[in-house]
This record gives sequence, structure tokens and C-alpha cells, in this order.
Amino acid sequence: MLDLSPRFVGDDAATAPSTAPATAPALPVDDRPLLDAYSSAVTGVVDEVGPAVVRLTVSGADARRAGTGSGVIISPDGLLLTNSHVAGGRKGEKTSIRVATQDGRDLSARLVGDDPDTDLALVRVDDPALLPAARLGDSKALRRGQLVVAIGNPLGFESTVTAGVISALGRSLRSQTGRLIDDVIQTDAALNPGNSGGPLVASTGEVVGINTAVIMGAQGICFAVASNTASVVLSELIRHGRVRRAYLGIGAHQVAVPRRAALALGLSGDSAAMIASVEAGSPADKAGLREGDILLYIDGRPVTGADDVVRLMVGARIGLPVEVSYIRRGKLEKASVTPIERERR
Repeated sequence: MLDLSPRFVGDDAATAPSTAPATAPALPVDDRPLLDAYSSAVTGVVDEVGPAVVRLTVSGADARRAGTGSGVIISPDGLLLTNSHVAGGRKGEKTSIRVATQDGRDLSARLVGDDPDTDLALVRVDDPALLPAARLGDSKALRRGQLVVAIGNPLGFESTVTAGVISALGRSLRSQTGRLIDDVIQTDAALNPGNSGGPLVASTGEVVGINTAVIMGAQGICFAVASNTASVVLSELIRHGRVRRAYLGIGAHQVAVPRRAALALGLSGDSAAMIASVEAGSPADKAGLREGDILLYIDGRPVTGADDVVRLMVGARIGLPVEVSYIRRGKLEKASVTPIERERR
């Protein structure tokens, strides 16, 4: 019978010889090279990008609206990226911007343009100065688990460094205007008020995101606008002083596609955008779209909700006809719509 009674060290020491082979004592694992590699990666990033990170102090006509944030210089002649909620002023309001560099310089600056829909702003330093600049990287090359470093001025503590990993990619975040910011990076690198507008940097020393938001009350859930989005916004702000977006002139909301209609029309998606309102004289009105129409595709791209309509209306579509596929009274219809430039809110 198998003996399952507990045994303790020393029970059989006097009665049974040991048959276990002799082994050498385990050597302690030296983890210093690993720690040194991690530390070297973080310190290397800080040494390279840290001088390009600045503190912004923004004040309006009402001194009580003064605030601070972070920014990152992207051009030696003084162009820097930050958040719209840091540097963007109200329409018609004059703002004063001061830029403090890590080497102690206090410089005057002005707002070139901002885009509340992506929470990004472009600022230019007015004072003549040659400034250290950081490089924008390709955020599409990021992978979950990749090391990233956040640099900024949280709670007024200048030149603070935190490190973490990419927690998730391709998130969507609602901006202050209500529009979804696409391709947002989620990270666990600690961010606090004052970090806004600072860079999220990969171990290569390239800026892969502009820190924008935290979820209050949560730990390790922070967000940055992807550098590829920032590159597009940067180009638009430099060329036009604003980010142009196309406009159809409709209000819409997400609806489930009726199963009978989906089967009859051979549709694969189970949701779409129903038009709730059509502005008189708008491109949609001129094209014959009406309330109750269910939008399925715009230029062959699926529409699963109202946010898809907004997402697909990029500046490149302004003035160019797009084909809209929709359901009306159970039938699949098509219309050609020529979007116009959307007025900024």
C-alpha cells in the first residue's frame, strides 16, 4: 500500500542511505547587467530628449486662467508641440506664452495654431535662439510591452522622468470637442497634471506620442496622442494655420442593421449610422440624403457608427465627390456627395 503520510526532513536519515546525486550549491544570479541595460536605456533617452522638453506658462486676459504644461521642441528654430488644452486659447482671446528651457532660459512664444479635435497645438518661440530638438518617430512601429519614457513637469516639478511600457495601441479617446481621437497610445508611465503636452519617447530616442490625459482614480492608465497623428496635424497647422476637415452636413447616430435587410443585401456588418438630421443647403442635402437613411459605406469604407463618418471626413476629401451607400425603405441606394470644409467649433 502506498504510504501518503507526511514526511519531514530527518525522518529516514538514520535508516535509509541517500541515493540523490551530489549537486554543487546554486550560484547567485547576477542581475546587474540586466538592470544596467534598463537603466542605460532610460538614461540614454533622457540625455538625448530631455533638453528638448520645456515648461509652458500660458496666461490669458484673465490672470486666473493662467496655467502650466509641458511641450517638446521639434525644430531648432523654436517650433514645439504641446496640447491644445495647454496652449489653445478661446476664440478671439489673446494669450501670453512663456517657455522655460532646461538650461534656464525664459523665452516668449506665440500660438501658431491648435486642433482641439486631437488636443494638439503648435507653438513658436519668438526670441532668437538655437534650441535642442527631438525627432518624431513612427508610432505604427510600436508594439505592446515596449519600453517608453515620459518627460515633463508634473505638478510643477520640472524635468521629471517616468518610465513604463506600451499597454495598448489603437485606443480611441473622446476630445473636449466631443470628437474621437483615433490611434491613441495607452501607457503605464506615470502622468500627472503638468505632464500634458510632454513627449512619450521610445528607447530609440524618438518621440512616439504627446502625453494628453490620465484617468483620474486609476493607476497606470495614461494616454498619448500618437506621433503619426501629430505629424499630420503639424503639417496642416504649418500650411494652413488650422486642421482642415471635410463636412457633409448631417447628424447621425449608431443603429443596428435589420437582420432581414443585412441578409437580403449581403451585408457583413451588424451596425451602421442612421441620419438623424440634414442641414439645409449642405452637401448631403444637395445630394438627396434624408433623415432615416442608414449609411453603410463612404467610398467603399464601412460605416459602423457616427464616429466613422467623422473619421472618414479628412481634409483630403474637401471638394472631391465621394460615393455614399445607404439603405432607404429596405433598398440599397447610392449617392455622390461633395464635402466642403467644416467650420471650426
